[in-house]
Amino acid sequence: MDAAGKFRYFPAMATIIPSWQLYGENSPFPDLLHIERIADRAAGLDWQIAPHRHLQLHQMFLILSGQVTMTLDGAAVAVTTPALMNIPRGTVHGFGFAAGTDGFVLSLPAGNFPEAFGDAPVLSRAFVAPATEGMTQSFAGLAANHTTEAPLRRLRLRALTLTLAAQVAEAAPPGAAPVTGGDPRIAGFEALVRRHLTERWQVADYAGALSMSERHLRRLCRDSTGVSARGFIEALRLREACRLLAYTRMQVQEAAFATGFDDPAYFARTFRRATGLSPRQYRERTDQAARS
Repeated sequence: MDAAGKFRYFPAMATIIPSWQLYGENSPFPDLLHIERIADRAAGLDWQIAPHRHLQLHQMFLILSGQVTMTLDGAAVAVTTPALMNIPRGTVHGFGFAAGTDGFVLSLPAGNFPEAFGDAPVLSRAFVAPATEGMTQSFAGLAANHTTEAPLRRLRLRALTLTLAAQVAEAAPPGAAPVTGGDPRIAGFEALVRRHLTERWQVADYAGALSMSERHLRRLCRDSTGVSARGFIEALRLREACRLLAYTRMQVQEAAFATGFDDPAYFARTFRRATGLSPRQYRERTDQAARS
């Protein structure tokens, strides 16, 4: 990753950097992954993507042609096309594309591909690398299979994604810069939330387990993730609920209890507010996608 320069960037600015699922969208999508052309999203935004981050999504960009200006955690990065850009979750990133820039952006819910990110720790680092013909073929294959309803769709998408992950990991430049966004203690906070989902811990409980004050944890979470500590906890609970609804046969009420919601009706309201779908509608959509 070649730093072309830096603009002024202060930790306090993190409070105004939004956290999205896809850019500009708060709702998790019920598919295995999402892939689209650069123009599909950027053209409608005057080819400018403001700095933002994704708490649960890992993104890979393939820029085939055109011009790109890019920032990673406040640092301007030089991009020479054709290029591959690896953006781990939590990394603050923004783009300016020349009109007509061609390429793809692949968004991967990190929890859906543990084998990719567990076996290739280099993917947890943000970097830019020259694109290869193999990467281009993998992105094109993913785009073609993502829109199809052919049999074995999910299996093909998973296989192509793992192939691409290996290609990207192999292309990482020596000394690729580590992700600098946020505070490493957030990883400990996230691990605790996942471990105690069913125990209905409050922010004060997590703060005590992390040996810090509740106020400190709230400030740390807001500065590092752009959301409140309570919002962070709820996002992880809902993400796990999405996983349970998509990949298990748990009843909706069971999924609610398994993710720390005492009241199934409150769970259903919270789930709909976050995703735009009821839990049953979400399951129906994932079932439909799995059959395609």
